[in-house]
Amino acid sequence: MSEMCRSLALFCGSSDGKDPKFCQLAEDFGRLCAQRGLTLYYGGAKLGLMRAAAEAALEEKGRVIGVMPEIFVDDVVVANNISQMIWVKSMSERKQTLERLADAFVALPGSFGTMDELFEILTDAQLGLHHKPVVILDAFGYYDPLLKQLEIFLNEGFLRPFHHGLLLVAASPEEVFEKLEKYVYPNDQEWLDKHTRSGKN
Repeated sequence: MSEMCRSLALFCGSSDGKDPKFCQLAEDFGRLCAQRGLTLYYGGAKLGLMRAAAEAALEEKGRVIGVMPEIFVDDVVVANNISQMIWVKSMSERKQTLERLADAFVALPGSFGTMDELFEILTDAQLGLHHKPVVILDAFGYYDPLLKQLEIFLNEGFLRPFHHGLLLVAASPEEVFEKLEKYVYPNDQEWLDKHTRSGKN
């Protein structure tokens, strides 16, 4: 793992899914994070794939930090066994905090919340607000339809090739880390300079 990547933020479901393979996937990923010495930032819940990844990392003596909006009920949602909990006012502040603190971002299976987090972090990468890697873990073909839709965006001219390249795709937890090690920010500096103030910083 690159010395520049010391932590990552995990986006994933607060449900287990119907098939136990999804929880196993999250556990494998959390375990690998800890074994590689990475701090794992996540949404702070004790539910679903979020719980599975966090507890697996903790079992390997990893550092796990949650970012939790105040809206949630402690005894139902909030993990009480992690290394640290950061409380924020809103879901939007949670995303901003994760973006600021983590060196990379990984999406496992999830639904609305996971997509919200993933596309906001990609949009900020597109605009040059960060240059950090974003990886989607497409195990079991879970995200195949989404990736197909991104190809449609690209082919129909609504997504530039250098922005399409901002999302890395891995088929296994191990491949996630391979992608992170080789990451080079693919955005086009000329496009950034022309369209955003961030390109001129």
